[in-house]
Amino acid sequence: MLATRLMPCLLMSNGALVKTVKFKNPTYVGDPVNAVRIFNQKEVDELILLDIEATTHGLGIDYETLEKVVSECFMPICYGGGVNTLDDMRRLFNLGVEKVCLGAAAFEGSDLIRQAAAEFGNQAIVVSIDIKKGLLGGYSARTHQGTKDTRMTPVAAAKFVEEMGAGEILLYSIDRDGTWSGFDLKLVQDVVNAVRIPVVASGGAGSLDDIKAVVQQSGASAVAVGSMAVFQGKDLGVLIKFPSRKDQDAIFA
Repeated sequence: MLATRLMPCLLMSNGALVKTVKFKNPTYVGDPVNAVRIFNQKEVDELILLDIEATTHGLGIDYETLEKVVSECFMPICYGGGVNTLDDMRRLFNLGVEKVCLGAAAFEGSDLIRQAAAEFGNQAIVVSIDIKKGLLGGYSARTHQGTKDTRMTPVAAAKFVEEMGAGEILLYSIDRDGTWSGFDLKLVQDVVNAVRIPVVASGGAGSLDDIKAVVQQSGASAVAVGSMAVFQGKDLGVLIKFPSRKDQDAIFA
């Protein structure tokens, strides 16, 4: 059985690190290169870096900033944002990115996931499924920072990307993003039970207990933390930090 992973999930906009709340109102939190240097010192095992403007505003991949980040990073990086073609992926992998995270492009009717998995291997292809709860209580998978509805339920979206060849799912709760309110445990559990590939829970982490709960109660294979990695605490200032190895061992014991 694979060890449970804990990783920072960093959001980038116009070359800077930001943090959102429910995918809105991005707050500047610093320079991505400096943050990576700190995470190197903290011996983080893996890093997720998502450019939130690349697809939504059609800016494409910020290779200039990404190259600086990768050159400083001692850990595997999963990058997402503006990835639309196999050529995009080839360039990212040549740059030193270990995994590519697909978002909108995975749900736009193309065969991109299957083609990417065939060329690069399933383990290198992650699909981000961003979930929002509707006014009547139903959940749906969204793209473009939550502004476009795929009309797919979380389970349907997860089964679809698994069938297409994705090696991992980044399950991101839009409603919990940046709230420090804990994970949507039922949402994560429903998706975990529907697929055989690893599910990374993201959106809502506010404490070590939250992380423990989503692993032990919902069965998440890995956990991504955003606010906990860039702020001192809820409503407090910026501080790049990460749970110690001792704390992680206690969580996942």
